[in-house]
Amino acid sequence: MKNIILSCIVCSLSAVGMLNGQNTSVQNIDTRVEALLAKMSLDDKIGQLNQVVGDISTGTDVSKDDLLKQVRAGQVGSILSHTNFENKITLQKTALKSNLGIPLVFGFDVIHGYKTIFPIPLAQAASWDMDLIERIERVAAAEAAADGQNWTFSPMVDISYDPRWGRVMEGAGEDPFLGSRVAEARVRGIQGKDLSDPTTIAACVKHFAAYGFAEGGRDYNSVDISEQKLREMVLPPFEAAAKAGAATFMNSFNTINGVPASMDKHLITDILRGEWGWKGMIVSDWASFGETITHGAAEDEVDAATKCLSAGSDMDMVSGVFQKGLRKALEKGRVTQAQIDEAVRRVLRLKFALGLFDDPFRYLDSKRRAATLEKPEHRELAREAAAKSMVLLQNDGGLLPLNPSGPFRRIALIGPFADSRTNKDYMSFWTLGVGNPYYDSTKVVTPAQALKTELEKKGFLLTVTEVCLNATCTEKDYSLARDAARDADLVILCLGENGLDCGESRCVSTLELRKEQEKILKYLPSGKPTVMVLFNSRPMDFKLAAEKAQSILVAWQPGYEAGNALADVLTGKVNPSGKLPMTFPRSVGQVPIHYNHLNTGRPQQNFGQMWTSGYLDQPSTPAYPFGFGLSYTKFSYSKISMSKSAYKRGETVDVSVTVTNTGDVAGEEVVQLYIRDMSADISRPVKELKGFQKIRLEKGQSKIVSFRLSEKDLSYWNRDLKFKADPGTFKVFVGGNSRDVQEMSFELQ
Repeated sequence: MKNIILSCIVCSLSAVGMLNGQNTSVQNIDTRVEALLAKMSLDDKIGQLNQVVGDISTGTDVSKDDLLKQVRAGQVGSILSHTNFENKITLQKTALKSNLGIPLVFGFDVIHGYKTIFPIPLAQAASWDMDLIERIERVAAAEAAADGQNWTFSPMVDISYDPRWGRVMEGAGEDPFLGSRVAEARVRGIQGKDLSDPTTIAACVKHFAAYGFAEGGRDYNSVDISEQKLREMVLPPFEAAAKAGAATFMNSFNTINGVPASMDKHLITDILRGEWGWKGMIVSDWASFGETITHGAAEDEVDAATKCLSAGSDMDMVSGVFQKGLRKALEKGRVTQAQIDEAVRRVLRLKFALGLFDDPFRYLDSKRRAATLEKPEHRELAREAAAKSMVLLQNDGGLLPLNPSGPFRRIALIGPFADSRTNKDYMSFWTLGVGNPYYDSTKVVTPAQALKTELEKKGFLLTVTEVCLNATCTEKDYSLARDAARDADLVILCLGENGLDCGESRCVSTLELRKEQEKILKYLPSGKPTVMVLFNSRPMDFKLAAEKAQSILVAWQPGYEAGNALADVLTGKVNPSGKLPMTFPRSVGQVPIHYNHLNTGRPQQNFGQMWTSGYLDQPSTPAYPFGFGLSYTKFSYSKISMSKSAYKRGETVDVSVTVTNTGDVAGEEVVQLYIRDMSADISRPVKELKGFQKIRLEKGQSKIVSFRLSEKDLSYWNRDLKFKADPGTFKVFVGGNSRDVQEMSFELQ
């Protein structure tokens, strides 16, 4: 096998112009690209811009033999969603037998882990721990690379205010500052310091842009957004990812103010490539080039190919638009050879940067694959990540953590998510988020499995009662739940969403707990101490639980180590430190809801206050604000200290506060800093996150937490699209969430 691989490598290197025995690893990539480009025919070039799907099961209409023929003919530059390791070797060998022997690049959606499954991205953002997120992506990339993938369609950095949108689970929430820090961490983790390192893969930042602002929270829907809001709320995480060195970007499906993103020259060429100076490659989303015709923005494949290429898009994911229309567009003079060449350059640069020309099989090493996939330490990281992502929303009377010397000995674990293994057909992906069929649900540690071991080891008695396993709850389910609770001292109720309830094309019109799950609370004996554990992919509405349950823990879709992480948190082995990356509304009627809203001319101070911006039937405030999350200990904040009360432009603003752990156990706190510009050219948000630090404090320990604000932090995009800071009064807020803060004012002169 080694000899075959080495001979293929030699053939490939000869094809791309190895001269005088030079070591191509130290040659300039651009020089090598130009040498190869000069040898390519138009068909070769169009082939490099074509990406096809590799697995029949995911919707391709070509047979495996036909796919090999296309690869052999040089008609394919990239293959996505292929999971068979040996087949990837066959496909790469076939590519090396094409006219110029240009290797394939394999892409895959590595969203929250590859073989080891971590919490969904929204849950990871709830940790507010950038080092943790980077470590997660490092493991995910190493596993994907070891299995023959070179490129992931991740991270998704879309900001969204709308939890109805199914893909909120794939992002970092509602805030552009937090989203930017998460984007940077994920790019660093995926790509490492050198893309040619075979333990790294190329990141693909998506979806460019404004996908999270789709009307009605419906996937693929239109977006109508001002340029000012686009630059202020949508683009910052994309710019942060670009500056972090992301190798590729992906177009979004939506139109932006009527223009499909795949053909939006202002977005791609003017902003991304022009203003930001980014030089990477852009791929369409699934068939989005072809969907420009459905949008009514292109007449046919020739028109679509013309507009997408001219906008600055490079690779066509599965629509075949470039293959069908690009040659004709060139012949008709609608695109130039120079435009095609530039797109091909960007594809080739990616392949050179990945080291595929130096060793087309660098990602196809079976020994490294066996040594890398699902290491025990990867599971340990998944457990740490799941525990640190969980958010404690309510803990009346200090019910948690469970205390072996306390009054509760008999515990009833109840609900549809208590032990999903007994109902695999329905629940098999409940802890996995997007429900990718390649994930092995048998490797999930369920709550029942972990809690049975941990609690009984501490002297508790645990019973497990699964109810509401089908589409709806029945009277029998409620009766079983009531009987189980009656014989227990405390109830742990596991409710929420199936993993397949959220993700792409899984948008909803209500945020209430489905299948009448919350109604279980009405059947529990009155006054029975209850902990609700919510397995969810998005903010949800659970008013009854907030009234009936003493403790509420948001566990999200936590991945393979779900049960172990839950046991760690419930028993106090891990003190919860997660904070919400999205606002939890009281009801879907408040959506879109977000902390960084404008004040309006008539802000409502109290519910029911007439002639103000509010509702008649409920407060306009959220159920749980952005940045919120409790701990098993308590933290106090001193008054804010500032170096001075007036600053000149160009100076930095220094802000500090002393945080003290006033509780009985060690814990972590996310200290958050917000600002408000009190008077500007346009109305400014009531708060904007501009800094955060996650700190650990022992019992009784204090720490001074300092922030430094630059003029850039105080700047905004005005109506004329000038980014500037205005002189005048600013407020600065510091606290443990966006609502409960200390505040102070300063002047910018």
